[in-house]
Amino acid sequence: QVHLVESGGGSVQSGGSLRLSCAASGYTINGNSMAWFRQVQGNEREGVALIVPIGAAIYANSVKGRFTFSRDDAQNAVYLQMDTLKPEDSSMYYCAAGYDSRRGPWTTTSAYNYWGQGTQVIVSS
Repeated sequence: QVHLVESGGGSVQSGGSLRLSCAASGYTINGNSMAWFRQVQGNEREGVALIVPIGAAIYANSVKGRFTFSRDDAQNAVYLQMDTLKPEDSSMYYCAAGYDSRRGPWTTTSAYNYWGQGTQVIVSS
């Protein structure tokens, strides 16, 4: 059974930083793309970033230059370093795995087979 467990969320002031972690079990991230999404209640879940097996990452325009997505295949975990946080970054952040490009671009939630339970990020002004 696949489990993705996010951690590292919390409350910070605008301009602050947080580092989110996603630990996978029952699933080997080596050789697979991983993604972070976020969702504010009442809104659609939006793609934040995708990291491919070689370590290159793609970012949503809203976080480009402020967020850094990294992976540690030996630890079977991925990380999202979030700097210069803004109030509009406040959201529930979700880790996603099992991306199937045949089902849509990386920002398509239905293209992923596995999701974590999420970790809350609150940025106050």
